[in-house]
Parts: sequence; C-alpha cells; structure tokens
Amino acid sequence: MEAKAILRYARISPRKVRIVLDLIRGKQIDEAMAILKYTPKRASYMIEKLLNSAVANAENNFNMNRDKLFISKAYADQGPTLKRYLPRAHGRADVIRKRTSHITLVLEEK
Repeated sequence: MEAKAILRYARISPRKVRIVLDLIRGKQIDEAMAILKYTPKRASYMIEKLLNSAVANAENNFNMNRDKLFISKAYADQGPTLKRYLPRAHGRADVIRKRTSHITLVLEEK
C-alpha cells in the first residue's frame, strides 16, 4: 500500500527541488523531517509541507502506521514555464523563463 501527495505548479525550478529530494529519498519520516529542517534551501520548506501532507494521507486514508513509513519515491517534474520579457540595449528583448515544478512524494510501509 502506498500513500502520496503532489504539489503542482510550485514556483521553483525542478532542478533546484531535485537537489533536496535526493537527500531524503529512501529515508524514514522522522529522519527526513530532520534533514529538511536543517537544509538551507528554499525547496526544503515546500517539501516539508508536502511530506506532512503525505503522512496525513497515509494515516487518515489508508490507516498506515507512521513509525513504519518511509519515502519510497520522490521526484520533481517540470510544470509550465512562465515567459517574461526584459528590455535590453538597442531595442532588443531577452526572455526570462520562470519555471514551475510538480513535486511528488510517495510513502510506503516497511
């Protein structure tokens, strides 16, 4: 049995999120929470909230034991990119790409 939580359209690049997800993949819930709490990355706050949501889904919807849960899958896919234009010299324009992410956490029982 697996429980999951998905954060869609997060306003952070998936490349930056994957750095934090690699730290917690395969870990127990308490260990992952401790890692996220002391990781100085913007994505760690979002992933911490998502992990709390996934744990709540596992406990309330699937009657799983919190102490036996671990993160079996954690990945960040690319969402739609917002394109903005910045004026440059000689009448040119540069494209600024504001990337978004779809972050997924899947929990299973040991």
